[in-house]
Amino acid sequence: MQQLPLFVNVDGRKVIVAGDGAAADAKRRLVKRAGGVCVDEDDVDARIAFVAVDNPGEAEALADQLRARGLLVNVVDRPELCDFTTPAIVDRSPVLIAISTGGASAGMAKALRQRIEAMLPARLGALASAMASAREAIRTRWPDPTDRRAAIDCAFEDGGVLDPLADGGAVDDWLAANEGPTEAGLITIDLLSNDPDDLTLKAARLLGRADIVWFDTEVDPAILDRARADAVRRAGAPEGDCLAGLNVYLRLAPEKG
Repeated sequence: MQQLPLFVNVDGRKVIVAGDGAAADAKRRLVKRAGGVCVDEDDVDARIAFVAVDNPGEAEALADQLRARGLLVNVVDRPELCDFTTPAIVDRSPVLIAISTGGASAGMAKALRQRIEAMLPARLGALASAMASAREAIRTRWPDPTDRRAAIDCAFEDGGVLDPLADGGAVDDWLAANEGPTEAGLITIDLLSNDPDDLTLKAARLLGRADIVWFDTEVDPAILDRARADAVRRAGAPEGDCLAGLNVYLRLAPEKG
């Protein structure tokens, strides 16, 4: 990963957009869509800036001036001069999905956005809003953080009662049901190889839900990258009682022959 993905709140805040023409107009539309206020390069309150100036020398000079004032700068079509890039966006507010190629190919990001957009139902935003409204009720229903995370994971999984890619059910009905988290304890996964593309769907799902990931030293870090970012990672085979929640042990399957 060569960039740190961030979502910046610009609602009601000033954003410099310098330049004229189609590229500058597109950036102004983007800023306004996010609730930002477009200003020129002389504004001292702005903290981020878009430079859409056709002349390369002028664009670089302006970017340097703005950066010297402490602003983060995006120079249109000049990724080597950018402090940040703008991704292709799938908007199901409040759900936002950003696709970036790090400036390598805006066309590729656009193509991926169109594919993903076709997969996501319009109800996705309403489901997210309903989850936000039910936050306290969810905490009351599952006071323990590990149980709460497991219950949410089960609800959102493929075929779950709140499957975000299906019609799904209502959040209130899910909370009223007596179903609790289903997976805990230790599950061993025998990997076919160190290629992440060889992970089975079940293995990928378990890695995405595991609270603790145990792994043999032969397991490639690329496999571990498929685990939850906040999951505990422990080298070696599990010893004694596992920690609370779902424990997954990764090891390479013994060769046959």
